[in-house]
This record gives sequence, C-alpha cells and structure tokens, in this order.
Amino acid sequence: MMGRGVVTALTLLSLLLLWRETAAIEVPQDPKILQDLKQPPTIIKQSVKDYIVDPRDNIIIECEAKGTPVPTFSWRRNGKFFNIGKDPRVTMRKRSGTLEVGFRSGGRPEDYEGEYQCFASNDYGVALSNKILLRVSKAPLWPKEVLEPMVVSEGSPLVLPCNPPPGLPPPFTFWMNSAMTPIPQDKRVSMGLNGDLYFSNVLAHDAHTDYSCNARFLFTHTIQQKNPFTLKVHTNEPYNDTSFNATDPYGGRKVAESTPTFLSPSGSESSKMVLRDEQLLLECIAAGLPTPTIKWFKKGGDLPGRKVKFENYNKTLKIVSVSEEDAGEYVCMANNHLGSIRHSIFVQVKAAPYWLDKPTNLVLAPDENGRLVCRANGNPKPTIQWLINGQPLESSLPNPSRHVLGDTIIFRSVQMGTSAVYQCNASNEHGYLLANAFVSVLDMPPRMLGPKNQLIKVIENNRTLLDCPFFGSPLPELRWFKNGQGSGLDGGQYRAHINGTLEIKRARTEDEGTYTCVANSILGTAENQVRLEVKEKTRIVRAPEHRSAVRGSTVRFDCKVTSDPSLSVTVAWTKDDKPLHMGWRLRKDEESLTIPNVNEGDEGTYMCTVKSEIDQDSASARLTVLEEASLNPSVSSALPPDRPDPPMDLDLSDPAARSVRLTWIPGNDHRSPVTQFLVQFEEDHWEPGVWRDLFTYPGDLNSVILQLVPFVNYQFRVIAINAVGRSEPSRPSPRYKTSGAAPDSIPRGLRGWGSRKDNMEITWEPLLDLERNGANLHYSVWWRRKDSGDEWNNVTTVGSKHVVHNTETYVPYEIKIQARNEFGPGPESNMVIGYSGEDKPTDSPTDLRVSKVDSTKANVHWKPVDMNSVLGEFKEYRLYYWRESSLVPGLTFTKERKTKGFFSTAADPTGILSDLVPFSQYKMFMVVANSRYESPPSNTVAFSTKEGVPDAPRFFRINRRSFDTLHLEWDKPLEPNGMLIGYQLKYQTVNGSRVGRPILETFLPNVTDFTLRLPDRSARYKFYLSALTQVGAGEVFAEESPHFANEAYMDQVDIATQGWFIGLMCAIALIILILLIVCFIKRSRGGKYPGGGCVTGFTECLVRDKKDLPLDPVDHKDQDGSFDYHSDEDNKPLQGSQTSLDGNVKESDDSLVDYGEGGDGQFNEDGSFIGQYTVKKDKDETEGNESSEATSPVNAIYSLA
Repeated sequence: MMGRGVVTALTLLSLLLLWRETAAIEVPQDPKILQDLKQPPTIIKQSVKDYIVDPRDNIIIECEAKGTPVPTFSWRRNGKFFNIGKDPRVTMRKRSGTLEVGFRSGGRPEDYEGEYQCFASNDYGVALSNKILLRVSKAPLWPKEVLEPMVVSEGSPLVLPCNPPPGLPPPFTFWMNSAMTPIPQDKRVSMGLNGDLYFSNVLAHDAHTDYSCNARFLFTHTIQQKNPFTLKVHTNEPYNDTSFNATDPYGGRKVAESTPTFLSPSGSESSKMVLRDEQLLLECIAAGLPTPTIKWFKKGGDLPGRKVKFENYNKTLKIVSVSEEDAGEYVCMANNHLGSIRHSIFVQVKAAPYWLDKPTNLVLAPDENGRLVCRANGNPKPTIQWLINGQPLESSLPNPSRHVLGDTIIFRSVQMGTSAVYQCNASNEHGYLLANAFVSVLDMPPRMLGPKNQLIKVIENNRTLLDCPFFGSPLPELRWFKNGQGSGLDGGQYRAHINGTLEIKRARTEDEGTYTCVANSILGTAENQVRLEVKEKTRIVRAPEHRSAVRGSTVRFDCKVTSDPSLSVTVAWTKDDKPLHMGWRLRKDEESLTIPNVNEGDEGTYMCTVKSEIDQDSASARLTVLEEASLNPSVSSALPPDRPDPPMDLDLSDPAARSVRLTWIPGNDHRSPVTQFLVQFEEDHWEPGVWRDLFTYPGDLNSVILQLVPFVNYQFRVIAINAVGRSEPSRPSPRYKTSGAAPDSIPRGLRGWGSRKDNMEITWEPLLDLERNGANLHYSVWWRRKDSGDEWNNVTTVGSKHVVHNTETYVPYEIKIQARNEFGPGPESNMVIGYSGEDKPTDSPTDLRVSKVDSTKANVHWKPVDMNSVLGEFKEYRLYYWRESSLVPGLTFTKERKTKGFFSTAADPTGILSDLVPFSQYKMFMVVANSRYESPPSNTVAFSTKEGVPDAPRFFRINRRSFDTLHLEWDKPLEPNGMLIGYQLKYQTVNGSRVGRPILETFLPNVTDFTLRLPDRSARYKFYLSALTQVGAGEVFAEESPHFANEAYMDQVDIATQGWFIGLMCAIALIILILLIVCFIKRSRGGKYPGGGCVTGFTECLVRDKKDLPLDPVDHKDQDGSFDYHSDEDNKPLQGSQTSLDGNVKESDDSLVDYGEGGDGQFNEDGSFIGQYTVKKDKDETEGNESSEATSPVNAIYSLA
C-alpha cells in the first residue's frame, strides 16, 4: 500500500510539471448562444442558512436555479428525501424550487422545523443549496413567581436579576416601573448585558419605586413583564425627601464609603471568545462608594480607536467587525478615591470559514485543460471536501482526466459527456461554506454574433474599431481580410484583438472598403462583413468671437462650417448651456447668428454646435452688454488689452462628501477674452497659508463642481487668465470641510529586508497628507512565512517601519499592508515577498584553477558551493586578482587588487578573465557573495600571462634642425608587454590626399633617436613609429613633419628664380623709368609740384610702397594716420628744410633734401639717387629683419638699375 501511495504522489507531481492550463472559455450573454447552449444548473437564489420564521405566516423556503435544459428540483429534510407530494400543505412554485407551507387548513409550524437542502438537476449535473436551518420564532411566557421585597442598607451594592425567558431570537430587555416609566440609568445605576439591573451603591430614594424587567420579542411584537421588585433601603439616620439633592445624595447623613469591587464579571480574570467580523462586547460593572469610574486598556498595544466604542457610561467596550488583530488581554480598571481594582479579560478571535479563492464555473472545449480552485481560511483552519453532483467525490466513478490535489481539481484533456457540477465544502467547528461550480464540456461550431453586413462611418485620421463578435468551442481563430484579398490584416496600422475587434490606428481614405472577418475552428467556419466609409471631419472654420456691444446695437456671431459632402449637418445655438429660442427678434442663417437691438438680457455665453451623424464640433463666445460711454471710440479703441480683473463673489453650494459647487462672477476682461479660470485651494491643517493649484476650467464657465479629498478644511480662490496674463487672485471663498472617510490609497514602496541576520525590517512610504482622509492614521501590517500555511502575524503602527525579530536567516515572507483611520480600513495592498536578514556564507568555492592562458585572457574554473550555505541572496562568485610582478626585468608598476563577478548556478561553472597585462605574474582567489557578505576565500592561484605586443612609445618628437634634415626622438613604451627587440619606423610623403611610397627603418631596442636627411626638402612627411617584441609590432605612434616659419622664405627664393617673376619685375622697372622721365620734362618747363614736386611725390610713393612690407616689428604712426618705419633720427627735420605749418617749403619748394641722409643727399641727373637712398635704407632695415631683403620689390628694382 505504501508503495502504491508513493507511485500516486509521483504521478500527480509529474502531472503538475507537465500540465499546461488553457484559458477557460467565456460564454457571451447573447440570446443566440444561450438558447442553444447546454449548461449544468446554477443556484441563483436561496434562503439564509439560519432561517427563523414567524409562526403567524406561511413558511416560504426559497430555491431558484438556471440551466439548460431547465432544472428540476427536489428537497432533503434532515438528510432524508422530502416527499412534497405526500403533504397537502406543502407546494412548490412553477419553474422554481421554492417551497411554500400553508396553514389555512390547520397544522403547526413547529412540525416543519428542521434542516432543508435544495437540489437542482438537469441532464448535465446537480447543484446544491446551502443547508437551511428552519426554526419557528418563539415568545415564551415569563414563569410565575412571588418576589420578596429586596432589603439593602444605604450605600451597599445591589443586583436585580432579570432572567428573561429564552426566546427565538432572544428578546430585547429593558427596565420600567409600574407606571411604565423607564428606570433612569446613569454611572451608578445601569443594566448589564445579561439584562440584570446593577446598583453600584443604593441611595435611600431608590426605594420610592418598584422595578420590573420587560422582554420585547421582535417577531411577535409583544412585550412581557416580570413581576416587579420592591426595594427597601435601611438608613442609619431618618431620611427626608426634601434633604435629597444631586450634590449631596445622602442629605448630610453619614454613609460608610467603600473601595471598588466588581459586580460583573467576578474574579480577577475571565475569557471571551468571539468570531471574526462579529461584534465584541466586554463589560465591567463595579460596586463602591463613591461610585467608581471605569477605564479600559489593552496590554501590549493601544485600543483600536477606529473600531472601539464605549457604552453604558464606559462600563461596556464595544468593537465592531472584529479581526484577528483584536485578540489579546483587555483590562478594565475601576477606581474611586479609596482605591482601585482591575479585571483582565482574555479575548480569543476565532473564525468561521471565509473564502480566499472561491471556485467559479469552467467552460472547456474537448481536449482542453482547466482547474477548479477552492481555498478558504478560518480558525481553526477549515477542512476542504469536494463533491460531484451532490455526492462525495471519492465515491464517484473514476475519471482519468480528473485529478484532485487538496483544494484543487485539475482537468486534463476533458471529453464530451463529462460535464458536472462540483461542490466545495469548507467547514470547521464554527460554520461552513458551500460553493457550486460547474465544468461544462462544450463543442460548438463558430458563430457570428454581430449584425450582418454592417456599415461603419468614421472620421478621417481617427482611431477606428471594427467589431466582429464571435463564439465557438473550441475557441475559433479569427482573421480579417480587406476586399476579399490578401493575407490576414495584423501589423502596421492594423491590430487584431483577441475578442475579434480590428483596430485601425488612423483611418485614411484608402482604408475604405469591405472588411471580412473569418472565424475558423476544427468544427467549421463562419464569417461576417463590415463596410467602412471614411469621412472628412466636421469643423467650425470661422468661430464666434467674444463681443462687447452697446445696448441697442446689433451683434453678429459667426459660425461657418465645413464637413464631408455626403454627411448632412445641423447647426444649433445655445445660450448659457440652454437651447436658444429664436423668437421674432433673433435671426439665424447657415453661417451666423444675428442679435439686433441688444439689451441686458442678451448678455451671456453663446455656443454654436454643429452635428453630423458621426461627429460634432462646437465653439463659444461671450456677449457683454455695455453702456454707451464704456465704448467711447476715442477712449476704448485706443486702450491696449490688459490683464483681467479678479473674479468676485465666490459662493459654495451643493455640498457632498467629496465635492462642492463653486460659483463666481467674472471680472472685467479689459478687451481680451478670458480663456481659462484657475481654481486654487488652501487647507489649514498641513500647510496653512500655502495656495496650490486644484483645477483649470474653460473661460466660459463660472460654476463648477470641485472634486475634493475627504477630511480637509478647504478654502478656494479663482484666477482669471487671458492672452495678456493672469489676474490677481480673488478673495477667498468661505471654508468648506469635507467629511472623513477610510483611506483610498495603499501605502507605496512596501518591502521587507533584513538589517541583521535574525530580523526583517518591513518598510513603506507613509501616505501623503492629503491621502489620509481622516484622523488617527495608522497602518496594519501582516506577515507570515511564505508557503508555510501559518496564521498571519499582524501589528498596527503609526510609523513607516516595523521590525520582525527572531527570524531565521534569509527566509521568504509574504507581506501586505493596509492604511486605516478612525473611519475605517482602506484597501489592502497586493502581497509582496520580503526576506529576513543575511549572514556570512559558510562555504567557499574550491578547486580554483585556470586554463587557456594567453597574453590578456584566462579561463577560470572552480567548484560551486551549496546554495543553502550562501545564507542570503546569491549575487555572484567574486574573483579577486592582482598583478604580482612583471616578467620584464626592472619594470616597476603600482599593485592594484581588482574584482570580477561571475553569476552562474551551473554544476561546473567557468568564466573568462580578460583585460590582463601581458608578460606578467598574477595571483587570484575567489569568494561567493550575497547582498551583504562574502564567504572565506578559496585557494590562491598564481599564473603567468604570455608575451604580447607592446604599447605605443611614451613620446615621439620631430625637430627640424636644417632645411634638409629632421631629428626624431622617442622613448620606451610604459608597458612593453614582453622583451623589446627593437623599433620600426615607417614614413612617406603626403600631399593632400596623395601619399608616396612608404620607406621602412628598423632600430635596436637601445636606440631612441634618428636623424633623417630629406631627399626633397619642400615635401611633407608622415611618420609611423612602433615598438617590437617577438610577438610583433605594437601600437603605432603617428606624427607629421612640423610646419617651419622659414619655409616661406625658401618658397619665395624659388619663386624669384622663375621666368614669369623676372619679367614682371622688368615691366615694373620700365614703368617707373617712364614716370621719372615725365617728371623731369615737366620740371625743366618750370612746373611746381605740391609737396616737393613730381619726383618728390613719386619717391614718397615708392617709400610708401616699401612701408607696406613687414620691415620692422614696430610700426610708428604719424599724426595724419600714415605709418613711418624710420628710426627716431630719421623723423627729425633736415637742416635748412624746415617746413611751415601749412606745409609750404621755405627754402626750396623743389628740394629733395628731405628724402636724403642729412645734407649729402644729391639728385643725380640719371636718377641714381633712388639707388643711393634705397641701398642705405635697406642696409639699416635689413639689420632688423634678414628676410626683408629678398621680399622687397625696391631692392629688385635697384638690382635692375
């Protein structure tokens, strides 16, 4: 037997691993489908489980069900078949299972008490109702008894027992006197939960009345009265009625005081059991003189303020809708000035079963998979029992496609004829739950559910949906086609949805046509067609504009429309959101509305709305009626637009829990229409005095409903906005405080993590101030071990963190949270998974080794650790490695420890360690790491990388020491990556994009410079230098030959030797000679030349030409703006050649002495003075700049002369 059980368990386990669930079929609620759909019965109406009936009425036990075929009904009473036909008083309603028991012909309702259960059956299964316990209401009489007078001493406690007769349901009790006046109750005198009347201490005037307990029975609406008690009070001194007053109830008489004692409950502690979601009532009534006061506490926490209420003058603690967190020790304390006394009540919260996952109906096609899940919770944990058609599942015929796994039934490859109704019964000692869920195996050919050949008209560029509702079992595959051609439409601007709808992202004219949807399954094919027409958008192209008009004038609002020619449109006008009646005065045509003889009643907002059958457009404008003076053309038309005035007279109306209507009067818009109104709010609790934006509304509104947050004391203000800017804020509205409510929001950022190895910190983001919705905000947090099935642990806190102590190391927990305030709980969060703290991993990776080591990479291997030894979230295997030494002798470097992580859960993990330095000795070890800690290190491994190519030389410089030589220098690489065997230099000429033939030079490793003689000194060169090891050439260092300043000089010399340049110079010399001859001829005829004559002017011109060349690094500027490159001595006037202020020459108008050197400058008839002058000046200036001699055109002329 044991072996067979193991085999069964293994079979179910393999089934779970291989089973793949198919989405259940959703049957559309379409009459075409439902009339042909065969389905098992479903209970839709039934009486309550605990059913108490009035004996004066007929008994009606409800049971209604639906299904196809229509179900038939039968009943069981007290577990046995109930034969309705044999009892003439019992009838069953037509097409229903509801029973009706009548008593017109006699009979007792008590005879029909018992437990009833309804069965609804058809060809496909049987559905069950709950077990309905029927009981008849009872109102028994009070037993007759003779009550002796109650005698008690003044100041002593007293209890008057009530003991009402046990009715069904229990009666409501209260105390009255014989005059049918209620007994006054207060801190001293009150009725307990059991109906007894308690006196904490008796006063003498308590004897002036009699006391009678009354019981009111709800069903019979009768009140029964117990015989009255007579109370006699003994006093130590005579009692006088006139001596009683509230401040001195003893009339000055001395009454012995007493310390508090408990009348109910007795002893120092008691216990109470209550069911989840029910009402908890705890009572403490104390005796004593003076009358004690009662206070309540809860050990280990605060009383749940949102649910706790104190009644009966603080003697009763009431908690509505009890939950598991309300369990614990409650303490009531009674005290007066003589002392105090305590009583502990230990509250246990149990729970009848409640649903976690209620089974639902399942419709499957043949050969499909599915499952029914029935999960319930309770305290104690309920047991789950499965039934099929009302019979225990284990007693039914075996079904190979059905497998039961506790609270889940798995169906695999279902077949026709296996439809049934399954019942799940979850029960414990406090109650039960019963749920029906049918499994219907359905085969139906594809069917189209929508109208045939539908015409769809849409607006161009709009998102368009073409519907094609369909059904079939198995679920058919649906495809779309356009104009009956091509492959299925899905992709691009088309998207086919699973429900059969085809989405066109932006409908265009070319999308018009006939679309066919085809549903196909193994049982057949069905199709439907939709014709699509794409229309132009209906638009208002000339909209009405805001108008300000003088009373008595005429106003015209434009509304010109363009639309698709095939669509008919209608134009309608409204005023202030109400239909506008044209009457005899207003005129409307196709493009405008005219209002003649404007008056104050015409003021308002006018809206033009144009509609077609598929779209509409609207535009509005405001008409403001003004007095004549306000539109004075000389004033108003000249004023520019300005910001609007602030709105006025803010008013609040239509208050609701979360909204209020705000109305205002717009201010003057100052010739620029208001486009928007901005509503701001301020609240006086969290951020008093701070105004924040709430909503923005169109400029044609002045009354809006504001959506608000609960439990906030608001005030509002409004800002008008036009094209110029914002108005000043309006005056604030009256304050409006919204009522409180339970929180709407779920705390965000819920997570659980361990800060130590034996704890878990549960943290979350607290709700924002405006999300609180009420006072006394706190958070209920639940947690439990994942997949343990344990009870939820919970705590209530006002903070944003809770620490769970004494946890195991790195254990998953299910966590959820709920915000609560004094108005109730908010929604629960989704469940998140958190983990307790991590510890240091205990195991280390072993057998660390390397393979396939080259110059920069190595393969790393190790044996993994047991993941349970990580003691936390596995992050990575972390490899620590460092360069221990270089195999190049004498090479120094800085040691640096590096890490690299490998995430691998393989049985034989490997990794690649890259970016290593060639020709080096390395060491490494490995650890396993979780989020906080690392394990002890593995074995340390040493290995060497192979030789590689070197880095680039440290530097590479090129210097030009003469016209035809270059000097090259470089230094060794920082990382040779091996033993250097030399250097390789490659160079070639470059001229733009053309390059010459490369030339290669090699050098020994100890050579670091090289002098190159240039074959062509005017050419440029590109150099490429690299170091060499046995492996090959390393990284290249590239440089070009530099640009030298004296290259221009070399180029000029070459140009001066060209023939075209020599010819040009000869032509210039000839022109100058001709000009000199002309000047001499004019002089010989007695001509005068301003400024020293023709020759002087020409010579000055030559000198100016020369000055344009860069002869001297400093340019001296004359007062007239010309530059002079002479020395300071040259600028001094010559003797005998002083010039007047007006520029006239005193001694000799024609003298050229000013241009000579001192008095030696003579004019030769052959013009050789030019050469003498030029040679002297060139000599001086050449001393400052050697290159100027070659570039001066004057020297060239001199050489020709």
